[in-house]
Amino acid sequence: MLTVALAKGRLEEEAIRLFARAGARLKPSEARSRALVRETADGSLRFLSVKPADVATYVEHGIADLGVVGLDVLAEREPDVYQPLDLGFGRCRMVVAGPEGSPWLHRYEGGLRVCTKYPGIARRYFEGLGYPVEIIELTGSVELAPRVGLAELIVDVVETGGTLKANGLVVAAEIMKSSARVVVNRASHKVRLDEVRLWLGRLRKAGRAKAGRA
Repeated sequence: MLTVALAKGRLEEEAIRLFARAGARLKPSEARSRALVRETADGSLRFLSVKPADVATYVEHGIADLGVVGLDVLAEREPDVYQPLDLGFGRCRMVVAGPEGSPWLHRYEGGLRVCTKYPGIARRYFEGLGYPVEIIELTGSVELAPRVGLAELIVDVVETGGTLKANGLVVAAEIMKSSARVVVNRASHKVRLDEVRLWLGRLRKAGRAKAGRA
């Protein structure tokens, strides 16, 4: 049985549905379970439910053969894994945002502070532009930072932009686009290549079938 690490939340729900369309449905007794380890009815796959930031760790260290996680998390952690398949769901953007009329939106003068849950991405982005900003790492609610004076800018993922707007922020720049990706452990890609290829093919086909019905 292959082990698949899934990012908790909406990506996990979407991934479970995709695997079901690909022929791997959860056991009926576990379909609505909140257990962290679940198996498919045919015994082909075992799913681990983990925090998004931990998916790549489980895959990189061989605890899971495959994983499903957002590209934003992979870009932040830069794990040593294969990334063979874009699943196309969980789409969002990594952006720089700040209050309308802030210096970033007009002329950068330096000395800005940036709050983010993605310090690696933020640091590399601003270094690439040659801007010496101070990166302040938060674990949540980064939209609050400019409002209370902790930072002038934030770097975060957005889907519709509604949360930014509700907190008086606007997008200043887009860093990257993100969506759910399949990641593969390097050893599993060698010793279990046939199984890995089989499931990549099934997932790709199931994803195309859904897109064709949309």
